[in-house]
Amino acid sequence: MKIFVTGGNGQVGFELKRQLATLGAVLAPGRAELDLSDADAVNAYLTKQQPDVIVNAAAYTAVDNAESDQAMAARLNAELPAQLAQYCQQHSIWLIHYSSDYVYTGEGNTPWQEDDATGPCNVYGATKLAGDEAVADSHCQHLIFRTSWVYSAFGKSFLATMLRLGAERSALSIISDQIGAPTPARLIALVAQQALTRLSSDGVGLKSGVYHLAPRGETSWHGFANEIFKSAKKAGLPLAIAPEGVSAIPTTEYPTPAARPLNSRLAVDKLEKALAIKMPSWQSQLALTVEEIASSR
Repeated sequence: MKIFVTGGNGQVGFELKRQLATLGAVLAPGRAELDLSDADAVNAYLTKQQPDVIVNAAAYTAVDNAESDQAMAARLNAELPAQLAQYCQQHSIWLIHYSSDYVYTGEGNTPWQEDDATGPCNVYGATKLAGDEAVADSHCQHLIFRTSWVYSAFGKSFLATMLRLGAERSALSIISDQIGAPTPARLIALVAQQALTRLSSDGVGLKSGVYHLAPRGETSWHGFANEIFKSAKKAGLPLAIAPEGVSAIPTTEYPTPAARPLNSRLAVDKLEKALAIKMPSWQSQLALTVEEIASSR
């Protein structure tokens, strides 16, 4: 199997390259080899490589910058998925596409279901929703995995920022009224591996559509930060901050160019049933990631 992974240098893309290598040849060109903002270049690459499956992990993820850089956000988050979906439809191959909790309104306090009404609160969310709709409208064979609060042992993320600041400062103020489930890129890639394994065998129970992909449980950014420092201490990573140094603040005290959803909870029952799996807790996944960071230093 020849697997084309976009966004191979990102957090999710990095993990996909590691996990999907067990299933076949992984093509994950960097920006120098393939400019995803260039539609003609993407078409030429697809024509030359003729992949058997496409995994689209590329995205414009700078949420605040998307408010002003709308054209590029639209290209990477909406037009690129539409282009890849059209290719998959024409060649009868599967597309795995990654989306976001930002497609929902971010209101309420119950987990979002896959068929809930959407209503993004910012440009990033609107472009991600446009990408989802383009994939579905193409009628290609597709899995849209909507995930939340992505982090990994590598690259830039909330986890990396907290570990850096926690080693430098004795006090931090972290938002406590945005609720979701921190999702490690490693888990995202493992689910993709299981899905592709299922599709390449019998495919039973796995139908085209939207699936939520996140660990079990929920927390705030404040709760996430506290758990990061707890895991870091256990793993022996350097810390200057103590639990009492992490203050909780509301979103209103940390204004940003783009609005943020307060409710990023995602129900994962549909994915668990389709793949016959049980998603792990977000705390256990964080501990594994922090241990990986500690062992690499």
